[in-house]
Amino acid sequence: MARTVRFHEIGGPQVMRLDDLETGEPGPGEVRIRVDAIGINRAEALFRSGQYIEPVKQLPARLGSEGAGVIEAVGPEVAGFEEGQAVSVLPGFFSQNDYGVYAERAIVPAAALLHRPDGVDAVSGAAVWMPYLTAYGALVEVGGMRAGDVVALTAASSSVGLAAIHTANRVGATPIAITRTSDKKERLLKEGAAEVIVSDEEDVPARLLALTGGKGVEYVFDAVAGPGVTDLARAVAPDGTLFLYGALSGQPTPYPGFDLGMPALNVRTYTVVEIAKDSQRLRRAEAFVASGLHAGAFHPVVDRLFPLEEIVRAHEHMESDTRFGKIVVTVAH
Repeated sequence: MARTVRFHEIGGPQVMRLDDLETGEPGPGEVRIRVDAIGINRAEALFRSGQYIEPVKQLPARLGSEGAGVIEAVGPEVAGFEEGQAVSVLPGFFSQNDYGVYAERAIVPAAALLHRPDGVDAVSGAAVWMPYLTAYGALVEVGGMRAGDVVALTAASSSVGLAAIHTANRVGATPIAITRTSDKKERLLKEGAAEVIVSDEEDVPARLLALTGGKGVEYVFDAVAGPGVTDLARAVAPDGTLFLYGALSGQPTPYPGFDLGMPALNVRTYTVVEIAKDSQRLRRAEAFVASGLHAGAFHPVVDRLFPLEEIVRAHEHMESDTRFGKIVVTVAH
């Protein structure tokens, strides 16, 4: 039996509970892993609360799409993996309606696995991939960000925001972090932000325009959406791109182009699935992230560790919006 997090009703963090379940054997294209660490993502909270882009199909339901562990069993039709290998589970490869890694043991598709390099422990292996694949995928792979570009980042203290700061610096672009309060300003500067705009105290578009000499930024990487996208769009340079990769505001999001007089503005949604489902893009993304890790330019910023028994507290902490970086849940065996 393996302790497995499930929720039997839609709701807040308190609906999650640990159930003892048989893990079973992996089927074709699947492996069973001993889970050592779990990366906690906003997508799981949205799924659990019925607000995710994919609805919950049946209850009880599992959670979790990112983690690290060791392979215990390999199913038929799996090549390149064997028992005893340390691996990371990458997000974007499966639906939480089908699989979930919030557990002591889990069955996952082999396609979602990446060999964990020597020197990368389970916590780092569970914390690094979703942030960097998301940031790289949107800004570099899709957006074509390059040296000399300027990118504005909302929710900059999130794991993806921090990865976007590192990614911009890696390619020679200039990252401008946007955060609600001044509490995290110094830490964002230490992580490599060229400038920090405190949105509760400053006029964000005016400051972005001032920092770019009136030109505007080539990219906005926005996790918030909602009415604020119109103000953000005011500071996008001609032919620049406003990426929407999250909807933390929970409010309707207008299309800003008409209100602003139909400028040469690109507005685009993005999810990490765009990288996960394209083998060539994924290969490039893996190489980019691995190179950054090897060079020391990239590193997972872990906010707090929680044991599996405190999964409710981990989600409560995530929803408090006080975190800086990634929340990781560890699993004792």
